[in-house]
Amino acid sequence: MESAPTLPTVRVAAVQAMPVVLDLEASLEKSLGLLAEAAGQGAQLVVFPETFLSLYPSYAWAHLPGGDGDALWERLWASSVEAPGPVVDRIAAACREHDVVCAMGVNERELERPGSLYNTLLLVGPDGLLSKHRKLMPTYHERLFHGLGTGDDLQVTETRLGRLGGLICWENRMPLARWAVYQGGPQIWLAPTADDSDGWQATIRHIAIESGAFVVSVPQYIQRAGFGDDFPWPLPDSEVFGRGGAAVVAPASGEVIAGPLYDAEGIVVADCDLRQTLHAKRWFDAAGHYSRADVLWPRSSP
Repeated sequence: MESAPTLPTVRVAAVQAMPVVLDLEASLEKSLGLLAEAAGQGAQLVVFPETFLSLYPSYAWAHLPGGDGDALWERLWASSVEAPGPVVDRIAAACREHDVVCAMGVNERELERPGSLYNTLLLVGPDGLLSKHRKLMPTYHERLFHGLGTGDDLQVTETRLGRLGGLICWENRMPLARWAVYQGGPQIWLAPTADDSDGWQATIRHIAIESGAFVVSVPQYIQRAGFGDDFPWPLPDSEVFGRGGAAVVAPASGEVIAGPLYDAEGIVVADCDLRQTLHAKRWFDAAGHYSRADVLWPRSSP
């Protein structure tokens, strides 16, 4: 008789940090050091912010006029990542060394077709690239920098740590995108973001309840001081462009069990007992007994 799958307790780490702006090598080295630090705290899954390699085009500055768009684009391209590629190989080597799985936000480029960049979430394990997801719908100013994802990567990845799924930043507000991922029965939901608002905290708590999964939310803490004098775009007077708010949220209750961390770089760690995801879906399974897809999807136009 086939035995039921085990439901482990997984220690997750949300790494809230700022990259070395537009410097891929330095940002990668920083991320690998932080990965090792998180592993030293017992983390098995280490999650980094949206486009941590190597810059998030924040509305705090990207909407301002007067910048050198060509210079910024060229440097953004140069500090972006191919997936698969050598950067992914180095992350995988670190995952092997520390026996972890890593979720990393990157600006992704296609070396064989220099052109558009994509806001991409990579999932990397000791054996290499497990999955990648390109953001479906760049938000507002992001459309000047990122192409649109195709949606064929809205899925859950089965790992030794459980079923990992999720979306990037405001994709998490898209009901049908969430629904697509819910079909895979996620147990841990990855939510890298640039949103430091109270509304975002409400969003991730709702998703934990709706998905029946633990949510790992990871924004950047973005300081003006981290931008060099040669940055080719004007910057506002504010000293902080993103306060952070890294947090881990439990399923069913939507309780914040670690964080939120504001106004500093740091690592938020929590133990996630995946049995709780099974219990949560007993009460409310959005893609199962509570879906009613038979009457709600698809709906014909009136």
